[in-house]
Amino acid sequence: MDAANIITIILGFFILSAIFASILIFLENRDPSRTLAWLLVLMVFPVVGFMIYLFFGQNIKKKKIFKMQKLYSDIKASKIFDSIRDFENLIEIQKQAIMEDLIFVDPEIDIKRRIMNLLLNTGRSPFTLNNKIKILKNGDEKFECLIEDISNAKEHIHMEYYIIKDSQIGNRIKDVLIRKSREGVAVRILYDDVGCWNMWFKRGFFKQMQKEGIQVEPFLPVFLPFLNRKLNYRNHRKIVVIDGKIGYVGGINIGDEYLGRSSEFGFWRDTHMKIEGEAVYMLQLTFLLDWYFSTKHKLFDPKYFPPISYCGHDVMQVVASGPDSNWEAIHKAYFTAITQAKKAIYIQTPYFIPDESLLMALKTASLSGVDVRIMFPGKPDHKMVYYASFSYFEAILKAGGRVFIYDSDRFIHAKVMIVDDEVASLGTANMDLRSFMINFEINGFIYSKDVVLRLKEDFMDDQEGCREITIEEYNSRGIVQKLKESTSRLFSPML
Repeated sequence: MDAANIITIILGFFILSAIFASILIFLENRDPSRTLAWLLVLMVFPVVGFMIYLFFGQNIKKKKIFKMQKLYSDIKASKIFDSIRDFENLIEIQKQAIMEDLIFVDPEIDIKRRIMNLLLNTGRSPFTLNNKIKILKNGDEKFECLIEDISNAKEHIHMEYYIIKDSQIGNRIKDVLIRKSREGVAVRILYDDVGCWNMWFKRGFFKQMQKEGIQVEPFLPVFLPFLNRKLNYRNHRKIVVIDGKIGYVGGINIGDEYLGRSSEFGFWRDTHMKIEGEAVYMLQLTFLLDWYFSTKHKLFDPKYFPPISYCGHDVMQVVASGPDSNWEAIHKAYFTAITQAKKAIYIQTPYFIPDESLLMALKTASLSGVDVRIMFPGKPDHKMVYYASFSYFEAILKAGGRVFIYDSDRFIHAKVMIVDDEVASLGTANMDLRSFMINFEINGFIYSKDVVLRLKEDFMDDQEGCREITIEEYNSRGIVQKLKESTSRLFSPML
């Protein structure tokens, strides 16, 4: 058989595979925009498209991969909630309390009731009243506070990160964790195998901790992760739980760039929060579920949910979402908050790729007189996502919304939404389809006005360092820029 025949057979195989993949995508009943995008790629570029689909597009049935019903059965069998409160009954009690206006009696804050009830129904996320929230602006504040709390740990330290780097701050944290492990504190670390692709070349970082008794495990390990940095179903969460009483969540991973030490990005603006109180229970539960999924080790024990005395009066819901859920809880909470807004919607995000529902909600809010502002970086860290994001600003600007571009000498990575000075969301989810529908994410929805106003104050401070784009300036973009944006937008449902 000559070379020409071999090539013909190979091409035929890929074309048939692309046709088969197209049929599968069609039958999966995905979002129409995602379906059309994949079908377009497979039809125009059958060979390359099929390879891309193998790496990024497979929508393997969630029930076969993430057997959450078994996890919930294990939770109930372990009776971990016997020492705090019955979980299922708590959800029902809280729904009834919201319906009977036992939580908020001010009719002007109906938005809180709607979001709370939505998250009780979609995210199995009880709200908690006994919390103290501390907003941490930038890596310096987060890491100094975190290291101090780790140093004071008595029982256990649970850490879950999308990115952990062998860096100055990474080694500083590693040294503290090793010291605590030697003192008898149980330390467990869960990292995403794709997010931490760089550790494939620096295995000594984790091995040193493992030799000291620290348990370090990858989430959904893949073959050669450094070649597959966009694989689906990644764990994008950033969680720390210390002794079951102190928790951290937000946008800051572990790396020197988050301290402004990157020559590429310069000053890195981000937002994290420290939580003391009952909301930590949900951070703990999320970690334990992810740990069980990755290791099959059951840690559902009451000792990880110790009694918590009065911490403060901050009200919040911690919401985990991902492909293991029947509902995209964070996405739906964003949609509800935006559609219920009466005065203002302020969004900070490094990526802006909304689906049609969120884009329509934002446009409708702006057209109805709501002050819609979106803050976005002035430099890209992922160019295709960056250009795709820019293509969506036209609709926002035409509807009367405002777009602010952060100083191009600095980078903003904060993931914050503030609505009507009444509700704020802070966590790991970006304003994009990957965060809402593919990755494992976790956000805190905050209902305490003083905390919400603090986040608004930070937004306004950041706005001072931004350049506002007008519709005239946007329309004057060059043809090259427009081509980049249009091409990237075609792939946006897959990004």
